[in-house]
Amino acid sequence: MGNMKLWAAAAHIAPVYLDPGASAEKACSVIAEAARNGASLVVFSESFLPGFPVWAALYPPIQSHEHFKRFLKASVYIDGPEIERVRKAASDNGVFVSIGFSERNPASVGGLWNSNVLISDTGQILIHHRKLVATFFEKLVWDPGDGAGLVVANTRIGRIGGLICGENTNPLARYSLMTQGEQVHISSYPPIWPTRVPTESDNYDNRAANRIRASAHCFEAKCFGIIVAGHLDEVARKAIALDDPAIEAIIDASPRATSFFLGPTGAATGDEMTDEGIGYAQIDLDDCVEPKRFHDVVAGYNRFDIFDVTVNRMRRNPIRFLEGRAEDALTSPEAVAMPE
Repeated sequence: MGNMKLWAAAAHIAPVYLDPGASAEKACSVIAEAARNGASLVVFSESFLPGFPVWAALYPPIQSHEHFKRFLKASVYIDGPEIERVRKAASDNGVFVSIGFSERNPASVGGLWNSNVLISDTGQILIHHRKLVATFFEKLVWDPGDGAGLVVANTRIGRIGGLICGENTNPLARYSLMTQGEQVHISSYPPIWPTRVPTESDNYDNRAANRIRASAHCFEAKCFGIIVAGHLDEVARKAIALDDPAIEAIIDASPRATSFFLGPTGAATGDEMTDEGIGYAQIDLDDCVEPKRFHDVVAGYNRFDIFDVTVNRMRRNPIRFLEGRAEDALTSPEAVAMPE
């Protein structure tokens, strides 16, 4: 595995809302800065390109069509120029990069996935994950993904996996990564996630929820956690609220998520970011070994004669075409003229 220590960066950064090209350029600048500061892994938030669709929580569906159209237009293809720029920045700076993006579906003019890629230090895409199930109001924006991205990449800096937002609540998704020897787990989140009008009681506390889930996974997997949320700036606030004081009030009163790091016992390590900026932490992969002696749920601390888990990692497509040769069509029974 080589050097068992790495310097990781959490990009608690606001994208240029609904401008994927400018957001990609901002990501490239952050990657370069983090690399200059010694980072070998740089992590961005959920749907960094082109920003998170908070509007889906704030407007009734019949009043959000224009928001969706703007968001769809600003979403990106996996093979588009925005992802290519980030790949080049990773290669130019010799760092690994994880970035979330709203992915356009080439089969549909209105289809989107909530996706994330892990990019190698040579610019190769190691993991392309599409969120299994959009959460709550996100279902009005993103379609279900598939299991093709439930992969842990074995890299020179360690075994890296990740899940998007609410997927970190799914024990089976998390377990599928644990079984692949995951040492560093990336959790990506939005800047805010309103579930109630803030004046009501029992509103969703995303800071507490993100920490509970991440700590549980790190403790169970005996791995390090990099938890990165987006940052909501004034440009995004205005684009979402459109000068509606009632919407502005909800945005302003919604709890802001932080970005932070956890060790393999679930305890905090490194920086925690509330304001926009880059946080850092040192990760020593040797620290993952000792806790495995206590309870290793993918080895000696489980009963595989009792529990049998199967994961389908096939990429899901809407159709499968079976192509034949042109000469076969000319001689097929259907092509032969029947006598009258």
